[in-house]
Amino acid sequence: MPGEFALIDRIRARAARRDDVVRGIGDDAAVLAVPDGHELVVTCDTLVAGVHFPDGTAPSDVGYKALAVNLSDLAAMAAAPAWCTLALTLPDGDEAWLDAFLDGFLELADEHGVSLVGGDTTRGPLAMTVTAHGLVPAGQALLRSGARVGEDIWVTGTLGDAAGGLAQWRQRGPASAKLRYRLDRPTPRVQAGLALRGLASAAVDLSDGLAADLGHVLAASGVGARLDLGRLPCSRTLADHFDENRRWELQLTGGDDYELCFTAPAARALEIEQALAALELPATVVGQVEAEPGLRLLTPEGGAWTPPATGYQHFEGGHA
Repeated sequence: MPGEFALIDRIRARAARRDDVVRGIGDDAAVLAVPDGHELVVTCDTLVAGVHFPDGTAPSDVGYKALAVNLSDLAAMAAAPAWCTLALTLPDGDEAWLDAFLDGFLELADEHGVSLVGGDTTRGPLAMTVTAHGLVPAGQALLRSGARVGEDIWVTGTLGDAAGGLAQWRQRGPASAKLRYRLDRPTPRVQAGLALRGLASAAVDLSDGLAADLGHVLAASGVGARLDLGRLPCSRTLADHFDENRRWELQLTGGDDYELCFTAPAARALEIEQALAALELPATVVGQVEAEPGLRLLTPEGGAWTPPATGYQHFEGGHA
């Protein structure tokens, strides 16, 4: 069984390096060059086996998702990804598992020009912590606190697919490969986040469910909102597998979508549609920001609807 430093060498041999990496893997810390006129955006997420991904998930998918959830945070801040670190906790030094993990992790890193510049390895229950760093022109980061009364609430893509895939896995019954793929390999909307600079007023990525994550924006902005459930974008696959009420539950509280939810003045709607259409990414207005605190959910008939849960929180259950 290889030791810790052999595993680190194995990772270093595969990690690409950007020109702005002054010192990467191999020293006590990385040295990175931040360009003039930019601010550094930093995010960190931990994934734990059985909590953030089902036991038995392919290691390449685990690697892909470990980076994707961090790039999604950068996307919500309108930051361009640049560097990351990786701390791996492994039950053993399985080189084949590590190589497959790196296949997925570095596939996504290469796609977005991200350099792996450091980290750590240790023995223990399977988990990984990624810290991702992005760059944004000074003063242009999207924050949760910018939503204003009267603005539209948008979401990218479709909602509920990943939660549907997880629900099917838990039931151990017939399952959709498309829904499971959305759970295992979420798409971080990095280009969308960059396109929304100067157009959106606030944003958040949807990791814990639309109701909970939009709630963070409302709290930070000191506003409330109305969501029209009939507008929630739904894939044909999700509609084929779940009835309407169950779909709303998955879309609002299921989590793991990693789409963007953002607010913007109605006058910017055409610009937003054009910017995202250029990326071939659908986006939908699902509600409006209101003055009254709280989140109101309306059915297509105009009635109030209350979800059975509010979204994922650690120490109150588990994703997987």
